[in-house]
Amino acid sequence: MRGGQGGDGCLSFRREKFIPRGGPDGGDGGDGGAVIVQSDAAMHTLLDLHYHSFNFAERGAHGKGKDMHGKRGPDLCIRVPVGTVCKDAETAEVLWDFQQDGERFVAAHGGRGGKGNARFATATNRAPRQVTPGVPGEERWLLMELKLLADVGLLGFPNAGKSTLLSCLSAARPKIAAYPFTTLSPHLGVVQLPDYATCVVADIPGLIPGAHAGRGLGLDFLKHVERTRLLVHLVDLSTQAEWPAL
Repeated sequence: MRGGQGGDGCLSFRREKFIPRGGPDGGDGGDGGAVIVQSDAAMHTLLDLHYHSFNFAERGAHGKGKDMHGKRGPDLCIRVPVGTVCKDAETAEVLWDFQQDGERFVAAHGGRGGKGNARFATATNRAPRQVTPGVPGEERWLLMELKLLADVGLLGFPNAGKSTLLSCLSAARPKIAAYPFTTLSPHLGVVQLPDYATCVVADIPGLIPGAHAGRGLGLDFLKHVERTRLLVHLVDLSTQAEWPAL
């Protein structure tokens, strides 16, 4: 991501018919736009960022004569789902953790606009020809990780009946089949509770021994487990003997 570059300052002098010594009137350049990351509850995946990995904000306009300053570059707003963790790709430092709808984080600041020659006019230097260029915007690589936010997480061995239970509790329709790892990504379902209350239930992919070391789906689904408020372990007694104990 990269913030917009600031506009250059203008070198200009006032030229009018009956004003022979109008003096400098070069305006300043506009500031570059910033790249802002905002959480949006209506989004559920980071698929948009997958296809648009390069995000550049617009630069500021250059200054003009007659003391006209350049227009500031518009900010670029990137929307991500709630539960996204924004990290610096080089240092792995957590920059922001979006846990609520509408949170905003300035990922890359725009550059400051340059000064026109009107800024450098003094009593001893009445015709300055000095201007400054715009400052480049901040540039950085970011790593976005989506960690599922749910009230209840269903854990268990493959084919333990997690997807079936979710389909019975909510209107979600996850894939259900008679072979292991039919659930490759978490599925969410909204369960209606008394007094018009609701809770979000997540169907977590099958848990097998050695998942922390990369077996099965590895850490891809373990990252989602740490965000759930309650973990429900589903045990199928008819197939328990087929899987080794954890």
